[in-house]
Amino acid sequence: MTSVLEPELGRARRRKEDARLITGRTRWTDNINPPGTLHLAILRSPVAHARILSINTEQARQMSGVVAVVTGRDVADEQGSLPCAWPITEDMKAPKAPPLAVDEVRFAGEAVAVVVARSAAEARDALDVIDVDYEDLPVVLDMEAALRDDSPLVHEDIGTNRNATWTFDSAQAGTGGDVEQALSSAEVRIDRTFRQQRLIPAFMEPRSVVVDPTGEQITMWSATQVPHILRLMLAMTLGVPEHKIRVIAPDVGGGFGGKLQVTPEEVIVFLLARRLGRPVKWTETRSETMVSAHHGRDQIQKLSLAARRDGTITGLKVELLADMGAYLRLVTPGVPILGAFMFNAIYKIPAYHFSCTNVFTNKTPTDAYRGAGRPEATFAIERMMDELAHELGMDPMEVRRKNWINHDEFPYTTVAGLTYDSGNYEAATDRAMELFGYDALRAEQAERRRTGDPVQLGVGISTFTEMCGLAPSRVLGSLSYGAGGWEHAAIRVLASGKVEVVTGSSPHGQGHETAWSQIVADRLGVPFEDVEVLHGDTQVSPKGLDTYGSRSLAVGGMAVVAAADKVIAKAKRIAAHVLECAEDDVEFTAGKFGVRGTDRGVSLAEVALAAFAAHDLPEGVEPSLDAEATYDPENFSFPHGTHLCAVEVDTETGRVKIRRYVCVDDVGTVINPLLVEGQVHGGLAQGIAQALFEEAVYDESGTLTTATLADYLVPSAVDLPEFVTDRTETRATSNPLGVKGVGEAGTIASTPAVVNAVVDALRPMGVNDVEMPCSPQRVWRAITGARPSGATAPEAGGGLGSMDAQGGAR
Repeated sequence: MTSVLEPELGRARRRKEDARLITGRTRWTDNINPPGTLHLAILRSPVAHARILSINTEQARQMSGVVAVVTGRDVADEQGSLPCAWPITEDMKAPKAPPLAVDEVRFAGEAVAVVVARSAAEARDALDVIDVDYEDLPVVLDMEAALRDDSPLVHEDIGTNRNATWTFDSAQAGTGGDVEQALSSAEVRIDRTFRQQRLIPAFMEPRSVVVDPTGEQITMWSATQVPHILRLMLAMTLGVPEHKIRVIAPDVGGGFGGKLQVTPEEVIVFLLARRLGRPVKWTETRSETMVSAHHGRDQIQKLSLAARRDGTITGLKVELLADMGAYLRLVTPGVPILGAFMFNAIYKIPAYHFSCTNVFTNKTPTDAYRGAGRPEATFAIERMMDELAHELGMDPMEVRRKNWINHDEFPYTTVAGLTYDSGNYEAATDRAMELFGYDALRAEQAERRRTGDPVQLGVGISTFTEMCGLAPSRVLGSLSYGAGGWEHAAIRVLASGKVEVVTGSSPHGQGHETAWSQIVADRLGVPFEDVEVLHGDTQVSPKGLDTYGSRSLAVGGMAVVAAADKVIAKAKRIAAHVLECAEDDVEFTAGKFGVRGTDRGVSLAEVALAAFAAHDLPEGVEPSLDAEATYDPENFSFPHGTHLCAVEVDTETGRVKIRRYVCVDDVGTVINPLLVEGQVHGGLAQGIAQALFEEAVYDESGTLTTATLADYLVPSAVDLPEFVTDRTETRATSNPLGVKGVGEAGTIASTPAVVNAVVDALRPMGVNDVEMPCSPQRVWRAITGARPSGATAPEAGGGLGSMDAQGGAR
């Protein structure tokens, strides 16, 4: 009976999806082969900047199995320009971005020609005999150099390497005081420059696209996070009626923002399939992923912090340079702007100024990567809090406590103009400190410093919040974002009492099918197993804005709740008719409609069957038990937490080992703790990877030297510590379930916790910063660069071995 069903919210359900994912009974895009499928391979530029003088394809056309060879000039009139949906300023420079280069290439990895053949191997073989004659052009790779008057230009036609400059000033906005005055009158002023290195979203499944033009609609299967957005952008870019395009995102093996895109390859495959009248497939190699899928981060951050000697912050000024790469992709220019609202973090900062200048360089374009602007901001402010504490001789946690928003001050409108609806930083921090053993680790640190231990201990802190659940459409509109922040869902109660949920959210590993089933099972009082979740197909789910920015539950999940409530309201009317009572006398509990004060009632399944039969329905009621809803949030959601990290740094080799990692996150109401744990663990891995392992590196000619996983260091399980995780729960007040986002929290919080720990370990040696990733070589160089000639290890001395110029032990 439904009345004895256990509550689903908060229950640690194993994921429904895993049965097919783990056993291989799923459909990745690369597994899809419509009859007659042809295969496409892409020739990419080996140089970062050059004119294309000629492309000789004659020999390739004669190769076995080759059906077509196409260059950018062949499709110049029909390929359009890849869309950018976020013009952050009225004067923003948005150069044309052809999917296939026509006259000029602007980054190593840009597509210059394609081969379509009967097999993937034949297509790849034909690439080897295409001869491209390039005329090299000057390359600009450094953001600061790119803005000089004498710099080479990535795009001659726009006359500058400056994409746009976006500013926010609290005095002008009326949200705070004047920053320049705060800085000029400051008792303490801290000025620092930090580098956010370029990262590559190393999703497990490479990108893949299949397009079948043989039906009434052109059908595209793509490993994408954004099937609905992709469909609209294809229609707008190529002039094909939107209703003639169907986009399907089957099971997608990870994205992390890297598949939040309208890619050149999707447009190219679409064009070639339509031209040839046959299905065409492209699946990238891992090396293609590294050079052509968009990159993330890549900022120079200059910060000035004003404070009183008691540690109270009086002002913050932020000046960013953000690398766009060679072109603007879907939301490229807006990514650093998301961080503008988070540099103030959880702190009561009375004066704030933010400016960001976006810069074109001859590198792979950047765009959203897990956290998208928020990790960059959190890193900078959390590093500055440690710098302030060091300057004042205070404990870093004491400085944070002195400045954060207290739990009894919510809702709180920040200096950046956002209203945080709820939070309890004290509770999360107290629990994290207890689990971490903060005092004991500080005591051990002091002893190691006293004895001059060659392996020093560092303690790092990150107390963070983030804005997620992108978000009210009116707010996104005020930022000139090209879409809204709503999400759509529909619920169908079938005649048998089983339930179908259609969601506009499009998962790529998050567990939506499980979480949505739990929400609906609880709301409708039906068994978890009786709920089926449908998604990722614009014909099955015609409305949606997809998955990114930790919005799935806080926005998409709330649309599901709203649709379920509409189902209940409609079913209540039918139930009252069946029970021959007033609708106001009907109560709905645990899947059953009952007459108040009696034992008479009918189940939801019985109402569904009555609606299907339609023999005796109330006047004006349609014979179905379906409903749909669109939810537009009233505010962002603001998860928060405290992350603590202890590292051991070998001062003789520069090696960093994470000794202990504790995080206590507050994500509001938890639907499924297993899903939360999975998201936190994955986020921690990526944030720690930025701190210690990953970096996209270019040589002076603009060639990506980390273009394989042999060179780009993605950590494995053995490189990461055991995580100690816990939660506090402060309900969001902006949505019915009180939920907040969790998908990006671990990534946002962990990077500064680790780097703060590394710097903390090396403070006695005069080290104030280590540029990420904190590799053994960089750590060792920081030690030797800070230590006067002939000096030894901390405090008691000794312990620093001799190293060669490359950082290796001799």
